Amino acid sequence: MARPSGMEEFDCLVVYVPTSDADALRSALAAAGAGRLGNYAACSFSVEGMGRFTPLDGARPAIGTIGEPEQVAETRIEVIYPRGQRNRIVGALIAAHPYETPAFMTFPVDISLPPEA
Repeated sequence: MARPSGMEEFDCLVVYVPTSDADALRSALAAAGAGRLGNYAACSFSVEGMGRFTPLDGARPAIGTIGEPEQVAETRIEVIYPRGQRNRIVGALIAAHPYETPAFMTFPVDISLPPEA
């Protein structure tokens, strides 16, 4: 399906954050402009899970101890945003996230509607 001329391209951001910090991170992402869809703002999807990591030498972990495996109840947050706003959205994520190195990914998404029959 072809994208109509002038329609903005969107990406999806997926980020993992301690569940206790999920609401604050969702708010920061929304304030930066992520999660707008049509006439709606602050749209996101979340699911709970368990994050696992081992801080290595040189790390400054917000949670855990160097060399010790750690498990943290985390929330996976997904939001869309206009592709041209990536630096602002990722900057807001980094500023609001409690981890030294937040785990996140971005990828293109197609949110266009099919043409009316």
